[in-house]
Amino acid sequence: MNETGIANEGFLYGALEVFAVILLLLLGGLLVAVIVTYIYDVTQTKTAIRRNYPVIGHFRYFFEHLGEFFRQYFFAMDREELPFNRAQRAWVYRACKDLPNTVAFGSTRDIRRPGSILFVNCPFPTLGEDAVPPHAITIGEDCPHPYTTDSLFNISGMSYGALSKPAVLALSMGAKRAGCWINTGEGGVSPYHIEGGADIVFQIGTAKNGVRDLEGNLNDDKLRDVAANPQVKMFEIKLSQGAKPGKGGILPGGKVTPEIAEIRGITVGTDAISPNRHVDICNNNDLLDMIKRVRDVTGKPVGFKTVIGGPHWLEQLFTEINKRGVAYAPDFITLDGSDGGTGAAPMPLIDAVGLSLRESLYILVDKLNVYGLRKRIKVVASGKLITPADIAWALCVGADFVASARGFMFALGCIQALQCNKNSCPTGITTHDPKLQQGLVPEVKAQRVTNYVGHLVHEVGVIAHSCGVKSPRDLRRHHARIVTADGPSVALDERFPPVKAC
Repeated sequence: MNETGIANEGFLYGALEVFAVILLLLLGGLLVAVIVTYIYDVTQTKTAIRRNYPVIGHFRYFFEHLGEFFRQYFFAMDREELPFNRAQRAWVYRACKDLPNTVAFGSTRDIRRPGSILFVNCPFPTLGEDAVPPHAITIGEDCPHPYTTDSLFNISGMSYGALSKPAVLALSMGAKRAGCWINTGEGGVSPYHIEGGADIVFQIGTAKNGVRDLEGNLNDDKLRDVAANPQVKMFEIKLSQGAKPGKGGILPGGKVTPEIAEIRGITVGTDAISPNRHVDICNNNDLLDMIKRVRDVTGKPVGFKTVIGGPHWLEQLFTEINKRGVAYAPDFITLDGSDGGTGAAPMPLIDAVGLSLRESLYILVDKLNVYGLRKRIKVVASGKLITPADIAWALCVGADFVASARGFMFALGCIQALQCNKNSCPTGITTHDPKLQQGLVPEVKAQRVTNYVGHLVHEVGVIAHSCGVKSPRDLRRHHARIVTADGPSVALDERFPPVKAC
């Protein structure tokens, strides 16, 4: 081999050595980057996904970013997903992170779709300096301990058991800061509901968890013990839930820890399946007797939660109330819709039983007026209401308050993974796996809950001011229109004429 060949071969070997060194340095740098990213992810507290799934969790955001482009051509549009579409979730995510919620170019919402709600803007909207916050409402005025609150948007029933410890604590802490109430769900009041300091609505489910004796009967002494806590403001008797009317709560045995069993008064590790109705409430008379009993024992406002299938039962119930006297009337009714959510329910009930809140809320408010009970009984609307337009619609129809569960789950970081009925929630919200729970840091998520309430109430006010009223609770049916199947919209007070209170 001549000298030139030897030189070329030496150069080649040298280049390979340099390439190998560079490759090793790159691999070493990559390894260091992975290690640093891993340490950062498991120690940061802002994002549950990265905390639970260090390094690989970053791919979710990468693919989510790419998905914005792919969906435009191949996959679901922003308004097409169910049960909540991307536009709805994105609004909540931005609100809870205290980010601006302005958008550009134009709306992606099809306002021509039948059933769409359009608010009637006033040519002379309310000036900012003339606007006033939602006024306070008193529930149970005749009770020894009535509850007065100006809260517009509240946390609906979600049990400790269905939710994790850090999730309940974050909700309670956030509710305290936001000035709204938190409903315990049918699992009873836990230390984490109390620790956060929020006002509490104690829900009495069909299993009567937390206020039952060993045989599952309602225990007056336990009722008094719960009512003695000044944070417990009201009691709600759960008749039915929108996602599963006619079916009781379902908590898999894997979620029934010793602590949860003690709180509920049930057996550790066994499936907690509540009766599909209260065994001691067989008719309207039984319901009214139960309402009066709980109110007499606790001294606090008592109402019930239900989803309705039509007006006839309400007519019978309200007739009986007027016959027996308002002392037997509920102080409030929480109306859930068939589009409500749950951690676990049979698909036939979720898909095909009960009326949507978009239909039943009109029925309830009007029937209360017909029977002269509207002033006595306050209305809480619940069921897939998570954005300002949803809440403004409910106020127009006649609700006094709105309560949401899934909206607050999104505020905690829910990504709609649809694993609520399993013990594998990737964001730590509906799981008792300590490894997954560690991703949900209560102090951080509590602020997001507070931000969500603040932004939502503010933007409901923006809608109200555009309609020419000073406060959200001044909205009425004539402030909104509904798109008909024929195309044009009609005013809500024409499509659903309000009934004047007797």
